[in-house]
Amino acid sequence: MPLATLRRATRETVSGLPREFWWLWTSTLVNRLGAFVATFMALYLTLDRGYSASYAGLVASLHGLGGVVSSIGAGVMTDRLGRRPTLLVAQSATAASVALLGFMHHPVAIAAVAFLVGMASNASRPAVQAMMADIVRPEDRIRAFSLNYWAINLGFAVSSMGAGFIAEYSYLAGFLIEAGMTAVCAVVVFLKLPESRPGTEKATATTDDVRLGTVLRDGRFMSVVGLSFLVAVIFQQGSIGLPVAMGEAGFTPADYGLAIALNGVLIVALQIPVTRFIQDRDPQRLLVVSSLLAGYGFGLTAFAGSVGLFALTVCVWTLGEMINAPTQTGLVVRLSPAHGRGRYQGMYTLSWSVAALVAPLMSGFVIDRFGAEWLWGLCAVVGTVAAVGYAALMRHLSAATAAETAVTEKSEESEKFEKSAATEVSPA
Repeated sequence: MPLATLRRATRETVSGLPREFWWLWTSTLVNRLGAFVATFMALYLTLDRGYSASYAGLVASLHGLGGVVSSIGAGVMTDRLGRRPTLLVAQSATAASVALLGFMHHPVAIAAVAFLVGMASNASRPAVQAMMADIVRPEDRIRAFSLNYWAINLGFAVSSMGAGFIAEYSYLAGFLIEAGMTAVCAVVVFLKLPESRPGTEKATATTDDVRLGTVLRDGRFMSVVGLSFLVAVIFQQGSIGLPVAMGEAGFTPADYGLAIALNGVLIVALQIPVTRFIQDRDPQRLLVVSSLLAGYGFGLTAFAGSVGLFALTVCVWTLGEMINAPTQTGLVVRLSPAHGRGRYQGMYTLSWSVAALVAPLMSGFVIDRFGAEWLWGLCAVVGTVAAVGYAALMRHLSAATAAETAVTEKSEESEKFEKSAATEVSPA
């Protein structure tokens, strides 16, 4: 792609978004630049503290369980207290708990604080997504979510490289740096982001009508949550099943690092042009294609016998990830009522948190009992099921939307006719 064309594409992708979005985007980027705990927790516990691999796995599970617990609570807070207060509480609590974790030595204390870190760090997600939906126009949301996803991966890629050098010097320094960066995010939110909850006075009354039971009874939305869970279980295998399978096949950690590094590199390099390609495309087709790319990308891993072939499979499912993330997030916003976005986003976040708990158990069981080839075959099956589910859901959703539009147009025409008739019979 010529440089001038690339510049024009980038300018068109980032233009037209409100200033508040860019402050939120900056907060996301700074947060991910400081990521340390999730990346190096296992190494910290086994190499620095001398604990067993099973204990490290327990702590990782408790960290994930904290995210599951906070998903729903943070969604309710986002609707009741507002987006901005929830972000401030979540990021302040994350900064404090991460700093505290660096000073813990007793195994029970480490596990308990890791649970708190998981709760606090995951609590900001529903608020971020709801605020983004509030401040960005509907036609720009896919672009905005894609840019936010790009910031997450750019920050993670940079932090992963930097954290490796920091860990060689001091793991405690890594914890304190992450705590400091998260505190900076809280300051950005406090100084630059106004509350975005629509119609604060009206929202208080309307929000009472949108309860967790309302979300659970919303069949269309819960179908999206279920399909999101299936896709999330597949993508989790990049950091769970793939390193185990490559290790059993005789490849080194460096080989795995080389292959998986392509995931972050491709997202950072291609997310913006991919966004331009998908922003006006049919979401049904995008979700179906992304599910198949994810499922069969991991499915092809069964035939990989070299680092190059493993890297090729990473390229396939990474493309599915780049298409799925912004499209699915846009669908979630589309199905969420404005005054209940926090609860809806919390339930959507829950699907990924539960997947983070289920995926390690599933991959370990399948690899131990049947072999890695069965895991990759299962990924292909799950991807196919998700693709069929999205196709059916979006078909019904399109039909329902068309019916709702027709009813709205008919109502508007009737209202215009009544006004016209009233004008004709009114005295001069």
